[in-house]
Amino acid sequence: MDWQTTADVVPSSFVTEAQARSLLGKPPATGAWREGDPAGERRFAAIGPLALESGAELPAARIAYETWGTLSPARDNAVLILHALTGDSHVIGAAGPGHASAGWWPDLVGPGKPIDTDRWFVVAPNVLGGCQGSTGPASVAPDGAEWGARFPFLTIRDQVRAQAAFADAIGIERWAAAIGGSMGGMHALEWAIELPDRVAAIGVLAAPPVATADQIALNTVQIEAIRTDAQFRAGDYYDAPDGDGPTRGLALARRMALLNYRSATELNDRFQRSWQSGRSPLGDGGRFAVESYLDFHGNKFTRRFDANSYIVLTEAMNSHDIGRGRGGTARALQGVRARTLVLGIRSDRYFPLDGQEEIVAGLAADRDGRLVVLDSEFGHDAFLIESASVGRAIRELLEG
Repeated sequence: MDWQTTADVVPSSFVTEAQARSLLGKPPATGAWREGDPAGERRFAAIGPLALESGAELPAARIAYETWGTLSPARDNAVLILHALTGDSHVIGAAGPGHASAGWWPDLVGPGKPIDTDRWFVVAPNVLGGCQGSTGPASVAPDGAEWGARFPFLTIRDQVRAQAAFADAIGIERWAAAIGGSMGGMHALEWAIELPDRVAAIGVLAAPPVATADQIALNTVQIEAIRTDAQFRAGDYYDAPDGDGPTRGLALARRMALLNYRSATELNDRFQRSWQSGRSPLGDGGRFAVESYLDFHGNKFTRRFDANSYIVLTEAMNSHDIGRGRGGTARALQGVRARTLVLGIRSDRYFPLDGQEEIVAGLAADRDGRLVVLDSEFGHDAFLIESASVGRAIRELLEG
């Protein structure tokens, strides 16, 4: 998925002249939140040194996060929201200083909404390796320079262990629920397997039990698009002036990803063979409308994300395999004790429905596991767009 801004998760549409003008000017070398930038609604929790599956260690790490609602005296109403690849902690709220865009799940979280902040204490951390306040490649390493490409390889399990350390730091022993979509769904599933005593319910939205060869292939070409950009400079671009960062490679990676996140039906129905302007794309220098759509959102993305983080997080997604070292997928799923919502999308060509069906089929017979299937034209991104259906399923999960 992984659109994660309100403006980006609406149905695909033609790029207007006003939208095109909004991207005039040179993009920054990185769209990462940097030390000294306005904190916005972020808070920060230090989680100390972190040993990683690779054998490497982060000498110190912190997690940026946001919260809504009030923690109960019994500390038993905390809900963990886990974002997708290009998301962050800003689940709800306006754009403004420190936040390049408005919250990415405004219809799902808030007073009276499916994740009701009058009842639940909602916590949303930025993932380890991300670029919006948590320790990642754009963070300063102990030698005083940005980590860049030196940032250690992360797995989904490393990120969940960082989330557990974060939970300890803010005093949450057990989550009432952990809910995430796409990469966030991988994290939610790992919580239930790796730390079953620390989560009562999970919502796994549009996520698989394992990253398949096809999914790894799709991810790998995006990584290569970034690394082959001459301005990538082996990951050392943070001091580059505006316009001299690896934005062409990052925008190209984003354009590739969008083709995974949306369905062929939606793109064909909305754009057909329309031209972007009166100039013909058939040799007269014009463009098809769908080309402009991909270019606009690719270029927009470079203003809010970091190329090194995109690589680190995509490689973490490639590591996802709940059966690794646990005797296989089926055996790993037998250990899930949490109430489980698994949501799949029939038109999802990135993480197809058979992955979600495999998760539900693998749960123990006495587990409370439920599969919800969305019929939507929006493909993988439907978990961000189909608010009514997704919200209904999440509300039922939380009500137990």
